[in-house]
Amino acid sequence: MDAQQRAAQAAASVIARHGRRLAGLPGTHLGRIKAPSRALSELGPWHYWWQAHYVDALVDAALRTKEPQGSHARLARRVIRSIRLHNAFRYVNSYTDDMAWLGLAAQRLEALDPEVRRLGALHRAITRRLILASTEELGGGSYWSSARDFKNTPATAPVSLYFARGGDVERASALVRWLDHHLLDPDAGLFLDGIHLHRDGSTTVAREVYSYNQGPVLGSYLALGSEEDLDRAESLVLAVAAHLSHDDGSLKTHGPGDGGLFTGILARYLALAARDGRLTTTARSTASTLVEASADAFWSGRRGAAGEWIFPRHTDAAEDASQSGAVVELSSQLQAWMTLEAAATLPQEIR
Repeated sequence: MDAQQRAAQAAASVIARHGRRLAGLPGTHLGRIKAPSRALSELGPWHYWWQAHYVDALVDAALRTKEPQGSHARLARRVIRSIRLHNAFRYVNSYTDDMAWLGLAAQRLEALDPEVRRLGALHRAITRRLILASTEELGGGSYWSSARDFKNTPATAPVSLYFARGGDVERASALVRWLDHHLLDPDAGLFLDGIHLHRDGSTTVAREVYSYNQGPVLGSYLALGSEEDLDRAESLVLAVAAHLSHDDGSLKTHGPGDGGLFTGILARYLALAARDGRLTTTARSTASTLVEASADAFWSGRRGAAGEWIFPRHTDAAEDASQSGAVVELSSQLQAWMTLEAAATLPQEIR
């Protein structure tokens, strides 16, 4: 089975198992957080950013099928509508990264078909909040939440990418330069999690390294596209290969919950690098290998039947005993689906 067919089966499986109307309302659609689950579970614990990545995965499927007005694009628009309904008729919330991820997904959805109605209200609301979150305290960067006590990579990187893709190059560049200067570990070449700002004015660096934090930084480098940014993009790809992959070339994964999404996000941006002809063949080939090996691991670890596959949480089968139960989280299924979609976009000549 080729990469296109595998991605198609992943899309069908995740949508069938997790896709549901919001409270049964016509014209709505959200990803059920756990499946199987009781009726109206979409009204339970809210995972805004999981839904944003559900939109992104649906856009991937629409691009793969070359159907900008097809079923996947229609579902993506329904998810955006349903996020607003579930979120008390607002696009904004207390978390900067949530809004940035939805903004990025909306940008990609709009690019599918310029004739389709634009999402201007969404962008106006989100852009204003992202600007307010990006301040000069600590030298720049974006606050993670309305508490304004943590500036981090999870917020600053997708905010930078959102501005870069929206044409605000100056703001986007300033944010990614802040990450370069404050949160890039010079030894590993990877980005640390963030900087906590305490009430007494002191700061503490959160030194955790997560796979997904590297992804939108890589995307921002590619979107900005200066010689310096492309050099940094190549270095980041090589650092990911050196420190965030298994011996078989697949990307390392994280735990349940939010962690179940992390590596799928990185795979999306590595696939962008693999397709970018401005990068060296070595960087592109390395990025392609990381994505393809990860897709192979998720595919080989699946269980169930065609159209109903359940994908593993981890690329390392030895780590995946926790995914053997009856209840499956949306995050891990999106991760596998995103990675399989990313693999379906890889150029044949560097595979």
